[in-house]
Amino acid sequence: MKVLVTGMAGFIGSTLAARLARDGLEVVGVDNLNDYYDVSLKKARLARLEKLQNVRFVRLDLADREGVDRLFADERFDRVVHLAAQAGVRYSLTHPHAYVDANLVGHLNVLEGCRHQQVEHLLYASSSSVYGMNQVVPFATRDNVDHPVSLYAATKKANELMAHTYSHLYGLPTTGLRFFTVYGPWGRPDMAMFLFTKAILEGRPIDVYNHGEMSRDFTYVDDIVEGIVRLLEVVPSADPDAGVVDDSPDRSSAPYALYNIGHGSPVGLMDFIHAIEAALGRKAEYNFLPMQPGDVPRTWADTTALYRATGYQPRIGVEEGAARFVDWYRSYHGIVA
Repeated sequence: MKVLVTGMAGFIGSTLAARLARDGLEVVGVDNLNDYYDVSLKKARLARLEKLQNVRFVRLDLADREGVDRLFADERFDRVVHLAAQAGVRYSLTHPHAYVDANLVGHLNVLEGCRHQQVEHLLYASSSSVYGMNQVVPFATRDNVDHPVSLYAATKKANELMAHTYSHLYGLPTTGLRFFTVYGPWGRPDMAMFLFTKAILEGRPIDVYNHGEMSRDFTYVDDIVEGIVRLLEVVPSADPDAGVVDDSPDRSSAPYALYNIGHGSPVGLMDFIHAIEAALGRKAEYNFLPMQPGDVPRTWADTTALYRATGYQPRIGVEEGAARFVDWYRSYHGIVA
């Protein structure tokens, strides 16, 4: 099986590509290596993948329509895992056009490539951010998600709508993956675990938003990848009992599916920080701040559908995950404990 992984130089993409290659699949990865964060980290991730014989990398911006068309025509992928996107809620407040180019235009080009080359299954990254102002917990894919609080979230909801359209019109099987606060080794420098670890080791205070009164369904990257790998084989089919427009957004007469991939148990922000402190063997100095625009006070994934479809339940708790991240961070930066 030949699989395209978009965003392969990214955090989840590089971890997934390594797993698929070790499982014996042929992996082709694309990434534009933009400078949203330190490009050297992206290149280091790719360098790890170069050691695997059945992985190839193509530098490509998915907003390049002709380039994407050529890639799909030349490679004839069996499955596609589309993870490439402009990430970050706060960055979307100041750089909105980057989200349109990457998350809307890029997503459309991938859908078109899958349609014309008759890809068997497209899985794509959505986000827990789509739940926006939803007050009902845990968040379930049957919930209404029409009130996003950031442009990033709006583009991810748009991705789901675009995918449904292609599933309905062209019979393209699509699966949306709503990821919940992913962390772990090789993670993004703009994410909380990376920021907190770096600041604590450097003796600087950490910014704690909403005065610490927040919780997140922190999900270790290996659990995310395991969910993707299992869902790769769960190709959606039309639901004969659902109309094209149904009162449950995760059901359709089209071959379309949505899943939450989260740990399924929210952790308070202060507990998360304490796990990092324990792994580092150091206490942090806190700089308490109000809630940031576009942020939400809590996330919590209902993973019932994921378990029903795959038999998998994420397993790695935040204490173990924080310890693994800190070990990687020290190794990567050459820091002696």
